[in-house]
This record gives sequence, C-alpha cells and structure tokens, in this order.
Amino acid sequence: MNLRFTKMHGLGNDFMVIDGVTQTVALDADLIARLGDRHFGVGFDQLLLVERSALPDVDFRYRIFNCDGSEVEQCGNGARCFARFVYDQQLTTKREIAVETAKGIIYPRLEDSGEVTVNMGLPRFVPAEIPFVADGDSVMHALDVAGTTLDITVVSMGNPHAVQVVADVEIAPVAEQGRLIELHPRFPQKVNAGFMQIVSRTAIRLRVFERAAGETLACGTGACAAVVAGIRRGLLSDTVRVSTRGGELTIRWAGPGEPVWMTGPAQTVFEGNLTI
Repeated sequence: MNLRFTKMHGLGNDFMVIDGVTQTVALDADLIARLGDRHFGVGFDQLLLVERSALPDVDFRYRIFNCDGSEVEQCGNGARCFARFVYDQQLTTKREIAVETAKGIIYPRLEDSGEVTVNMGLPRFVPAEIPFVADGDSVMHALDVAGTTLDITVVSMGNPHAVQVVADVEIAPVAEQGRLIELHPRFPQKVNAGFMQIVSRTAIRLRVFERAAGETLACGTGACAAVVAGIRRGLLSDTVRVSTRGGELTIRWAGPGEPVWMTGPAQTVFEGNLTI
C-alpha cells in the first residue's frame, strides 16, 4: 500500500493526516502504532483520517486515532488541522465546513488570518454522558487519587475531561498524577486530566495529560473543558486566552445551552509518501 500523508501541528500537538477521500486506506491498530513511533515511524500524538461523510449536508467524516492505535471521539487541535488540510489539499473550496465526528457534527471555519475557528458543540456535564461514576451533576466532585482528595470539574467536549485548579502549572504533578487520574476507576473510558492555573478572569495557563498519549504540548478540547470548568466555578469570563506549552488559543463560551468556540493556528510541517 502506498500512502500519501501530511504532517501537521496545532500548537505543537502533532498529527499525521491522511486523505481517505482520493486514496484507498487500510489501517489497523498495530499499523497506526508503528506509524506513531517517533523512532521507527512518522511519529505523532494522533493520526487523523479524512473520509467522506454519508450524512446529508455534511462535508467530511473525521476519525482520530491515538499513537497507540486506539480510536478516540474528538480532538480540538486536530479539528483545526483537519480544516486547514482539506482546504489546502483542494478537497473542498469551502472555508467553513460541516464535519462528522464520533460524537456529533462540528463546524470548523478557516479565517482570513490563517487561524481556524471551530464550533466545538455543547459541553456536557451529566456524569453518565462523560462517563463518570457519580450520584449526579455537580460543578465540583471530590476524587481520591493515591490518598489525596482532588476537587475536579468533569466536562465532556465529545471526549471526557477532569479539570483541577492548581497554583502553578510549572510545578504541578502532571506526569505522576495525570496517569492516575486517566486510569481512575470512576472514569470507565479513561479521562483527559487538565491542570489549570488561573492568571486572571480572561487568561489561564494549562497543561493536559491526554488519554493514551500522555502530556502533549497543547490540547484543544482540554482548553475548551478548562475554560468551561472555570466559568462554571465563577472564576473566568466568557472569553479566555489559554496559554499552553505549545502556544495560545482563544476559547469563548456564553454559558449553558451555548456551544464552545475555539480559535487558534494550524500549520503544515511536511508531506510524505510511505510504502507499506
């Protein structure tokens, strides 16, 4: 199999993007894991597969695979790269598209500035929809992690997130605690662990330990979840600048019943061909 691909990144969160519209693609978890190896493969946080959607008035189907081969529901940085990719590859002439994901339709828009804005849909808080084992929806939940009780806010942005506020993200125990939160039994499908430092009502710093990928330089859905969590807790305004180790995103949320909007960059690194 000959495979054309593009390497892209959104704030350092990097992707192998494959056009499944104009070429035949046969992938399995083992092959994806081999491609994701940074020493023996292409190397990436996630692989993004572009397909045609069978749904009416929807332009594309968007599938996302972690570097271990597991498929996940949503990826915000990937959504921006997806929109940039299909336009640059002339798979569409539209600057705003409808994209099918495993958790619903999203609407990325390519801005004149080159950045991409994505309507990420409605955040969800009901524990069963995240999923999270709890008695009911609450802004904050107590989570026991290795003998320490953490105050977390749980949010689904099409994928599950557990967000906690920390005094300083630079010294937060992201690697150690992130893994324990990811695998906590109260999250039956695992979870992305967010560590948020409040800088002001319009600015935060954020690190995210992602499911099956570990800490990445940026996490788009994690940024959305963190801002939503901060707004629900009364700590943030409706428009927030999120600083990650890979760069900055702008997140907007007007409150319950409204979608979350994310704006940020998407960049191509290189294109390549593989014979498999």
